[in-house]
Amino acid sequence: MLENSSILITGGTGSFGKRFVRKLLRDFPKVRKIIIFSRDEFKQFQMQKEFPPEKYPQMRFFLGDIRDKDRLYRAFEGVDYVIHTAALKQVPILEYNPIEAVKTNILGAQNIIEAAIDKGVKKVIALSTDKAVNPVNLYGATKLAMEKLLVAANAYAGAKDTCFSVVRYGNVVGSRGSVIPFFKKLVEEGQRELPITDERMTRFWITFDDAIDLVLFALKEAVGGEVFVPYIPSMKIVDLAKAICPECSFKIIGIRPGEKIHETLVSEDEARHTVKVKVGDKTYFVILPEFGFEGRSLKKWKGERLPEGFIYRSDKNDWWLSVEDLRDLVSRLELEQ
Repeated sequence: MLENSSILITGGTGSFGKRFVRKLLRDFPKVRKIIIFSRDEFKQFQMQKEFPPEKYPQMRFFLGDIRDKDRLYRAFEGVDYVIHTAALKQVPILEYNPIEAVKTNILGAQNIIEAAIDKGVKKVIALSTDKAVNPVNLYGATKLAMEKLLVAANAYAGAKDTCFSVVRYGNVVGSRGSVIPFFKKLVEEGQRELPITDERMTRFWITFDDAIDLVLFALKEAVGGEVFVPYIPSMKIVDLAKAICPECSFKIIGIRPGEKIHETLVSEDEARHTVKVKVGDKTYFVILPEFGFEGRSLKKWKGERLPEGFIYRSDKNDWWLSVEDLRDLVSRLELEQ
């Protein structure tokens, strides 16, 4: 499907974008063009050193902001597929600067929708988060709005062939700003008391490889309007701290503003129109839109229907990472870096 195609990644200089590019270059050598669209010139400069044009002639770097619709129109010229990862994500900062989150995460998403339709992009896959489900902070609320915009965009496209879908997953292991590098930095600085917000706290965890596989699955299979959710393990924050520093003690500091004790990937209401599908050794939940779109049939999704009352929440998961599992995960992460 990707052979001789042009792929654009918004926010492509981020942790996901760089790893996704490595995957494309390794496994899809016949991709015609990979365009990195982002607003940070220094990060683009750094990324170009990893992917120099003389070695990777298919690489392109496009400086721009998704708030700028005209720039998106120029960047989307001749593009087949868009992976939308650009977002403002820091929860406390966005609580203090709410309109900035709206401009990027919501209005920026609408700009992408309009540019993709008008420029004839085949598919747009947008990355979302478990914080979009029953949101309690502005970041989650803007991501929920982004999801709703992307799903409805399939009706907005009318007779055009552009397809829009979303992937939603939990915390990515080792991503920038996540708890693993934070804990490790404290340990390296000599601290032997790690801060824990709440000893009951649980989170979903996904590796970059599994996140990339999910995006590629959606890119291949999406009809339009689906939200793809991976079946992934849960872990306890206390267990992660024990895995990183077994000899450390813990200090309970309390939940931060806008934070949940547990995160949800599929709500009880969404579960009523969700199917569970297995593809090889992977399992996915596919949340289907509650209304149809002209010319788009969702009949292909014939997976297992979820039982009444089902909720996919981090504390109600049947797949857990132990302290030993987490220690192995952290050690493998160090080798990858």
